[in-house]
Amino acid sequence: MNVLNVAVTQGSKKERQAERLHELKGACNYIGFGLVTTGPNGLEGINPKTRTQDSGRWSASVKVILEILEQHRPRVIMFPHEHDWNSTHIGTYFLVMDALKQMPSDFEPFLVETEFWGQMTDPNLMVEISAPDLADMISALTFHVGEVQRNPYHLLLPAWMLDNVRRGAELVGGQGAVAPDFTFAALNKLRKWRGGKVEKIFDGGKLISHRANIGDLFK
Repeated sequence: MNVLNVAVTQGSKKERQAERLHELKGACNYIGFGLVTTGPNGLEGINPKTRTQDSGRWSASVKVILEILEQHRPRVIMFPHEHDWNSTHIGTYFLVMDALKQMPSDFEPFLVETEFWGQMTDPNLMVEISAPDLADMISALTFHVGEVQRNPYHLLLPAWMLDNVRRGAELVGGQGAVAPDFTFAALNKLRKWRGGKVEKIFDGGKLISHRANIGDLFK
């Protein structure tokens, strides 16, 4: 699949915005992702407060995301879940959802909600990450020089993926389930946008080995 990283924002520190975009370009080039920008400095004020208190600014931001969706019509959209703690992550969730509501009725993408700062209480998908893929992710993260100097995300990534296996064994597999033979994994929530709303596409949870064809989820 052709993966496009949408740089919704470039951070709140204006003096870092251009540099953050440069770092993101390096990371995307390394790992083989395309990159779509939302403006010279990214969108700003992407948070629940702007959504409720500055409708003009919010509508303009939604329009930017709407145009990206119209241009690329992605089969799968990955974005933070509604309770991902960070106000910009939560804002991005609502930004995507508000843009989806303005898309034509025949647009029916799969939605994959992710977690970073705030853990999901109800993920329904655990995807194993192979050691070589994790190594590539760590290497790509090192391009974010300014960010990893502030917080060494690249060094902490393996521990996070390890803990996802512990959590996901029961959160996704079911209480009391036998843990899968995974070392590293990511937890997500997979649903589908259909008829102007989010729709559940399967009951229970799915545990996907890195040897499986992940594309089978999106048929």
